[in-house]
Amino acid sequence: MRRVAVCPGSFDPVTLGHLDIITRASKLFDKVIVLISRNAGKNQASFTATERMLMIQSAIKGLDNVVIDILDGLLADYVRDVGAIAIVKGLRAVSDFEYEFQMALANKKLYAGAETVFLTTSAENMYLSSSVVKQIAYFGGDISHFVPECILDDIKERLVKER
Repeated sequence: MRRVAVCPGSFDPVTLGHLDIITRASKLFDKVIVLISRNAGKNQASFTATERMLMIQSAIKGLDNVVIDILDGLLADYVRDVGAIAIVKGLRAVSDFEYEFQMALANKKLYAGAETVFLTTSAENMYLSSSVVKQIAYFGGDISHFVPECILDDIKERLVKER
């Protein structure tokens, strides 16, 4: 039996924190599906789902058991449809836990066949989020320590405010 996990997120854009969680999940499961999903609670995305998929593909080279997909629907339905046994979520701080715990309980109610697995972020990524990256980039700050080098120029081209 293959152990499949789904690692959902908006990844707008993907950060080194995301890659840390994806890489660690790839060591725990036979297959990891990085699932780009729309977050109904957030405003318009900076990158299209296809652009995010291409950026993640560039960043995960060498992780042979990781694939990428796009979802515009319920996570629990997707997890059931692909036969996954786990949903992998990264936690940066205690403040993340309350929201993610609620989501885990809702997903369990919708589909009891998968468990939510929380991976705590590495200490160097505790403050890192896509929102932080976008804010710094917008004002021309250095984001090279926050995003994969292979997609740095793509992110800067889109997000840096015209001066």
